[in-house]
Amino acid sequence: MTNQTVNNQTSYSAVNPSLLVKADDNKYLLSEPVSTKQMYQLMLSLLEKEYFRTDQLTSPDKTRQYLQVKLAKYEQEVFCCIFMNSQHQVIAFEELFYGTIDSAFVYPREIIKRCLHHNAAAVVFSHNHPSGDPLPSNADEVLTKRLKEALALVDIRVLDHIVVGGARTISFAEQGLI
Repeated sequence: MTNQTVNNQTSYSAVNPSLLVKADDNKYLLSEPVSTKQMYQLMLSLLEKEYFRTDQLTSPDKTRQYLQVKLAKYEQEVFCCIFMNSQHQVIAFEELFYGTIDSAFVYPREIIKRCLHHNAAAVVFSHNHPSGDPLPSNADEVLTKRLKEALALVDIRVLDHIVVGGARTISFAEQGLI
């Protein structure tokens, strides 16, 4: 991974929530036809409500599902962070760096600044591979090691780095890379 721009939090409130009408058995109906983009934004909004509460990203599977949906729309690499408190509850999610189809420049200094801004005690990194292959590159491994060392200096734990490649993910923690 190597990026360019720093962006703060994302929000998907651009879709009129009245389009979504809840029916029985946790099923939803749409009040009118919607475009693919609107449908995607509705889906993200529902996922944010369902999974992105401090008590909901409680397992690696839920975290992977959330990140897959968040990063699936991008045709370029995007590097993001989930900031957590000392109890590993979610404080915030931010997309920080945007790159090209096969790389993004990531700046440790900016990540440290965002961690301190949120008063995070721990962080989970994630980025996508638009190619669809979630296998981490050597550059991904080197970057993760650098970030872990830099954050250790300010007592912030790196819990995982999840690479999203389409419908597949690879967890650095599960692979023994953290």
